Amino acid sequence: MQSWQGKSKGIPLGYRIFVFILKKLGVYPAYILLRFVALYYYLFSWKSSKHIYNFYHRVLGFGRFNSLMKLYKNYCLLGQTIIDKVVVMGGIPNRFTFNFDGEDNLRKIVAQKKGGLLISAHLGNWEVAGHLFTRLQTRINVVMYDGEHQQIKDYMDSVTGKRNINVIVIKNDLSHIYAIHEALSNNEMVCMHADRFIEGNKTITASFLGKDARFPMGPFVLAAKFKVPVSFVFAMKESNLHYHFFSSEIKDYSAVEKDKLIAAIAHDFVLTLEGHVKNYPEQWFNYYNFWK
Repeated sequence: MQSWQGKSKGIPLGYRIFVFILKKLGVYPAYILLRFVALYYYLFSWKSSKHIYNFYHRVLGFGRFNSLMKLYKNYCLLGQTIIDKVVVMGGIPNRFTFNFDGEDNLRKIVAQKKGGLLISAHLGNWEVAGHLFTRLQTRINVVMYDGEHQQIKDYMDSVTGKRNINVIVIKNDLSHIYAIHEALSNNEMVCMHADRFIEGNKTITASFLGKDARFPMGPFVLAAKFKVPVSFVFAMKESNLHYHFFSSEIKDYSAVEKDKLIAAIAHDFVLTLEGHVKNYPEQWFNYYNFWK
């Protein structure tokens, strides 16, 4: 069965074309072109599309036609999230608006001066809300796989400029664990996704949308080990130019028995994730068999 490979699709020329349109014509012309690109992937990337189709049809129970329509919308929204990220992070003039639900929770974490762990997933467009973190007046560290095509990565970095966050790359030698520990020890925020994993990594199984699914154990182990404040964060696209950022209340696991701690944190995250997926099913961007 297919699993996540840690790689993103696309070619550098395609990114250059979209950036040119964004700078010269704006967001909406780029969205129009995107519809044709999305149609290409919709028609010719069935290896990936079938998993999203099955997600809509078999997991969420939508009819066949409705599932096919949601699949196309999913590709359109995925492309829009990339375009939006370029616009927001690249400083291109725009009319995006944001609603921050739970910002006070993040400010409380900063005020505690213990560091903090923000856990998210590949749902919505978490990166476009990154400018919120500059208002928190603390250093932000994002833990991620370095799976981008190098030419695409270099070009996108040149467009968006140097990020105001520190990237901690997950490595086989586990050096990222020490970097995470150092960041938390310095009372900094550490952000991680907790929905994807590379085969061979430790996982935890939880009921997700009525079926058992595996989640990477790493984020939950770190939350249990370092005993820092935890919040689950998501940024959902609610219209063409509007995003809704969610940050859960600070999770307190001090009363949970040690041998049940990891499972308790994972359960809370999966439950929160499940609620957002049900509300925004077209913004689920995991193109592999999540429930295998």
